[in-house]
Amino acid sequence: MTKILGLTGGIASGKSTVSAYLGSLNLPIIDADLIAREVMKAGSPAISEICEQFGADMLLANGELDRKKLGDVIFASPEKRNQLNDIVQGRIRAEIKRQLSECQKKNPPLIILDIPLLYEEEYENQVDEIMVVYVDVDIQKARLRNRNKELTEEEALNRILSQMPLIEKAELADILIDNNGTIENTLSQVRKWLKTVVPEIEFAE
Repeated sequence: MTKILGLTGGIASGKSTVSAYLGSLNLPIIDADLIAREVMKAGSPAISEICEQFGADMLLANGELDRKKLGDVIFASPEKRNQLNDIVQGRIRAEIKRQLSECQKKNPPLIILDIPLLYEEEYENQVDEIMVVYVDVDIQKARLRNRNKELTEEEALNRILSQMPLIEKAELADILIDNNGTIENTLSQVRKWLKTVVPEIEFAE
């Protein structure tokens, strides 16, 4: 029977590193961020609605979304963030459901739903267990600013505060991955859990 794992964390928590590692083991990943990009691609219905709500200047010259500009708006305003969610989250949810249905037909031992807003958008009842990738908030902020060097400290903090606090997600987790240390330490925790779920899985030496 296929087990469905919900994978989540926070911005700059290391969730994407864990997701990429699971994908490298040929485990099926349904990535909500990739789906969101597809939903908001140039010429999509969602893009038209975004322009109506936020203005045509949210687009680049090629018709693609100016993600930096939109991010500056929504991370500074819960109201604007909710407006964007109203436009895109239903479309994202429908595509996740479609991909999951297709994936289940192949009957793999494990499917990973990689969803940053898993708790915020209430996906808990669609998964068997939830893995949270956790870091302390100071490390989270430092890693975010190192990754996005144009962000001010205030902008970085706004992005972190726009999400449910990681400590709260950690308290709700079925599997907690501590990413405060090295990547190897993080991945060793993932491998230890995987061995209990997919005993036949092989890891590269």
